[in-house]
Amino acid sequence: MSTATTASVSTHILDTSIGRPAEGVAISLAARPGSDAEWVTLGGSATDADGRCKDLPALPEGTTHVRLDFAVETYFTRSIKTVKQAEAQQDAPRVRDSGAFFPEVAITFTVKPGEHYHVPLLLNPFGYSVYRGS
Repeated sequence: MSTATTASVSTHILDTSIGRPAEGVAISLAARPGSDAEWVTLGGSATDADGRCKDLPALPEGTTHVRLDFAVETYFTRSIKTVKQAEAQQDAPRVRDSGAFFPEVAITFTVKPGEHYHVPLLLNPFGYSVYRGS
């Protein structure tokens, strides 16, 4: 939860190739107090059965930049049936042995104290989209 001096972050993932939440995707959260500062990994979690990651660590005071790293290759490796369905629907060639063209997705964004940032990831084996949700 955000406070007057900190921001907060939440996320969820929808696998758009099957229209379902992406369960078990590892997510790492890093932050820094300015664009020239070093990234500090704060911790991580994994998505639940609803594709949500509800227990990301709190952001430290002074955070201005946040990075979410989604380890999606493992998810698609486990979900080979999902990959085959997506390939059939898209008439697309298999790009990697894992079935995921993007083995990881890193999303970097700026934050302001007192704000909450919900960052949904719409994912499929060949692409992704992200936006600031509510």
